[in-house]
Amino acid sequence: MRKVDVKEIQQAIAEMCMSANLFLPPDLKKRLGEVRKSESSTLCSHVLCELERNYQTAEEQRIPVCQDTGMTVVFAEIGQEVYLVGGDFEQAVNQGVAQGYREGYLRCSVVGDPLRRINTGDNTPAIIHTRIVPGDKVKLTVAPKGFGSENMSAVRMFTPSATEEDIIAFVAQTALLAGSNPCPPVVIGVGIGGDFERCAQLAKLALCRAVDTPNQEEYYANLEKRMLDAVNGTGVGAQGFGGDITALAVNIEWFPTHIAGLPVAVNMGCHATRHQTFII
Repeated sequence: MRKVDVKEIQQAIAEMCMSANLFLPPDLKKRLGEVRKSESSTLCSHVLCELERNYQTAEEQRIPVCQDTGMTVVFAEIGQEVYLVGGDFEQAVNQGVAQGYREGYLRCSVVGDPLRRINTGDNTPAIIHTRIVPGDKVKLTVAPKGFGSENMSAVRMFTPSATEEDIIAFVAQTALLAGSNPCPPVVIGVGIGGDFERCAQLAKLALCRAVDTPNQEEYYANLEKRMLDAVNGTGVGAQGFGGDITALAVNIEWFPTHIAGLPVAVNMGCHATRHQTFII
């Protein structure tokens, strides 16, 4: 049994909230450079160049890559041989978020009630997904999620008779209807299977995978490629100006489901799909 003080978790969350908002994941930055060179539209190529310059400026001046510094989503994998000490785990996570947003001078975007709309003032509470896994480590992933893209997401409860083409069309149609709202070129997370809430969680988790890392299963890796081609075939383009590149990547995560169902969720991520992982 290994003891982990929740103060370590709080500090790690605080630091990740700040750094994830200032620095784009290296794989995403690399992909932007690659697609800019392949974009045939002069206007969209210019837009992609401006996005790259924005990221460079954010790094140099230590300012957020986007004014929407997101609602904090935390995926926590806690080893079953870990004994958490020093306080409450979820409280520590939320204290870390509050600390990070305060010390990083990040915009606080969370309201305490969805209808009465009073800002909590510290970007808490976070959305926390916790799993108990083998081992004696704590793996934390922080994903600040902006709502320009989140608002364009969708869930559809297909029947088992749905084909791969039906699902691909749903993903492409979601991107087409989203248009410029999620700030394309986007990263798209697709969750397939589970139930209503599980497929949405899978889609969010898919956004935390590197854009240069295909699904481990060849079947789903090929499906990701077909979805990406379909989305880029919509012609939405960078920032909605038309062009070849609407999405930088489509990542799929899947889970077993009921014999009578086929849930599919599409979680839209913007060109600044931010996430960081740290292991304690």
